[in-house]
Amino acid sequence: MKSPATRRTWARGAVGAVVLAVAAGLLVAVGPQGAGAAPADTASGHRWITDRQGRALVLRGLSTASSAKQAPDGMPWIEEKDVVRERRELGTNFVRFLLQWRKVEPSPGTYDRTYLRQVAERVRWYGERGYHVLLDMHQDLYGPRVGGNGAPVWATGTDGLASAPTDPWELGYAEPGTVRAFDRFWGTVEGGGRDLRGHYVGALREVARYFADDDTVIGYDLMNEPWGGSVQGPAFEAGPLARLYQDAIDAIRTVDRDHWLFVEPSAIGSNWGFATGLPRLDDPRADDPRADGDGGGERGRDGDAARIAYAPHLYPLPMDLGGGYTGSTKGQVDRSLRAWREQTEKTARRLGAPVVIGEFGLDVGLPGAMEYVEKVQRMADDMGAGFAYWSNDPGTWAPWDAKLRPTRLLPVLDRPAPLAVAGDPIAYRWDAERKALTVSWRGKAGVRGGTEVRLPARHFSKGGRVEGGVRQSWDPKSRILTLGSGPGTHSVRITPHA
Repeated sequence: MKSPATRRTWARGAVGAVVLAVAAGLLVAVGPQGAGAAPADTASGHRWITDRQGRALVLRGLSTASSAKQAPDGMPWIEEKDVVRERRELGTNFVRFLLQWRKVEPSPGTYDRTYLRQVAERVRWYGERGYHVLLDMHQDLYGPRVGGNGAPVWATGTDGLASAPTDPWELGYAEPGTVRAFDRFWGTVEGGGRDLRGHYVGALREVARYFADDDTVIGYDLMNEPWGGSVQGPAFEAGPLARLYQDAIDAIRTVDRDHWLFVEPSAIGSNWGFATGLPRLDDPRADDPRADGDGGGERGRDGDAARIAYAPHLYPLPMDLGGGYTGSTKGQVDRSLRAWREQTEKTARRLGAPVVIGEFGLDVGLPGAMEYVEKVQRMADDMGAGFAYWSNDPGTWAPWDAKLRPTRLLPVLDRPAPLAVAGDPIAYRWDAERKALTVSWRGKAGVRGGTEVRLPARHFSKGGRVEGGVRQSWDPKSRILTLGSGPGTHSVRITPHA
């Protein structure tokens, strides 16, 4: 639930009262569980998104971009030169690229291939720089007819109920017209009408059909921050939401059997650390004899043909209510983070899915903001989770300001990390105080290529010294060090050259 300008007044009005009640319960209930937990052996029962060489990917990047939500053509603000700069300055390998249903299907059953070609052009910009692109079917407040973005006007049924602008914007989810639009979409109110979910699934299938053979695309995020309208909690997640996801998975697999399918829980609650009722979903790929578990030259070698990833968002409630990472709020945020991690890992085990933090972020001017961003990155490392920071739009939440000058966030995100691990990762960690990056993994049969780590110039101006491993190559332009791999356990420590 992101909005750089409006978080500070979330708790206003009827919905705000509910949020405050939930907040109080959460801050009391989450308690100190998980405190002091050591980094887990992520290779034990953990799944990884893999590349065509079978290497485990550590996905780190930004969402691109909020500017696409209201743009008439649905395109983000970026030009190709901005992708070049992003790769050079941050060394990221992942982007969550926003799509709009209103652009994919501007009229019922008609798909706009000009729009998809424009998306494909930007995907190519990223692919030529080594990125993996997640195509995210994005919505906030359902669609523009009720003041949001995402759904086309023709797919918005309000039954004449109004949706007035709200401050903050999140309160718009409680506007009568917005609630009714969601209820009409989910089919949870009486009355006939167009099969909106069927159209939405058809639009997802068309996107998958278009990008099925594009190796830069790593997968599809089936819906951004789902909202149940008048049906909430487990009843929504285990009911209408799970049915939509299963229908979408089944439909996409008729045209694309290889890309990953990313699912999100309902944002309210799970963003803060509450449990989710999202059930395990079936991937028809798992029953396809062509989808052999060892990869066989396909995109994955994960031992399980199903390719469903879990992509929850992370916005701790104390900060969602306007606080920074300081004082008494800091302890509350830490409790929320522990609860979020516990519930996320529990859900990922139930789904049998790897984890990518689909969004996290905050105004970089808030007290303690940089400490918080670094803490989330360390947590992601310990979990073996990828992330997409919100977002690359120039401004107060971004690594660059309106004039594209670096903000103080940029050096915090520009940190040493593995990008691809030639086997099953055990653990990896950047120790800023000792200026040491440690990476350990178990070699895996059939994996090709070496382990790639990025060593930013701000920390490794003269490259890295390798202890405990074999240095294969070093590219000072991309700042990528490649390490040799093979059978057995590897444990490597990389420190700056003197």
